[in-house]
Amino acid sequence: MNKLALLLGIGLVLPGAQAFAHAHHHGAPLTEAEQKASEGIFDDKAVKDRPLSDWDGVWQSLNPYLLNGDLDPVLAKKAKAANKSVEEYRAYYKKGYATDVETIGIENNVMEFHTGKAVNACQYSYNGFKILTYASGKKGVRYLFECKDAASKAPKYVQFSDHTIAPRKSQHFHIFMGNTSHEALLKEMDNWPTYYPYQLSKAQIVDEMLHH
Repeated sequence: MNKLALLLGIGLVLPGAQAFAHAHHHGAPLTEAEQKASEGIFDDKAVKDRPLSDWDGVWQSLNPYLLNGDLDPVLAKKAKAANKSVEEYRAYYKKGYATDVETIGIENNVMEFHTGKAVNACQYSYNGFKILTYASGKKGVRYLFECKDAASKAPKYVQFSDHTIAPRKSQHFHIFMGNTSHEALLKEMDNWPTYYPYQLSKAQIVDEMLHH
């Protein structure tokens, strides 16, 4: 399926861009438990399996916005809150967001990775989840998926982290991609390419990041 077909296909099942953006702002609010989980505080027993369809849609990388300065207001706010410099935050996110995968399309358990004019796709199988405890003491959950098509050039192992620990449509996500093993990927803490809905404008993304 080419990019246009994927965009059109998903466009038929998702609300219009404005409605989508509006729902993103004012969708079902997080419960208290979901809010706590998004902050890295949750009981391991509360973590549930999730289908790949939780991430269905077309997604855009934040990396270009970071590199051309569009996210500077977000960096400034974070720096002020943490008493750090904007440049310290810029370096942190440059490492975190770094990726050449500009857009990702997900539908019917198939993931498409778009890099320039190259498109690599594969059907992914669910490999369960892994609960991680970070140096800060906070916790996170990664959802693991595997491409078993040896001929595919798409990443063999993919892990999602979106601050959610049970079935719920994702609003943005961090993704970890590699070809070695899930175990190797679970050790990756510095590079977490981040994606927002393709329908959101640059201004809407900045607004989301400043206020949510």
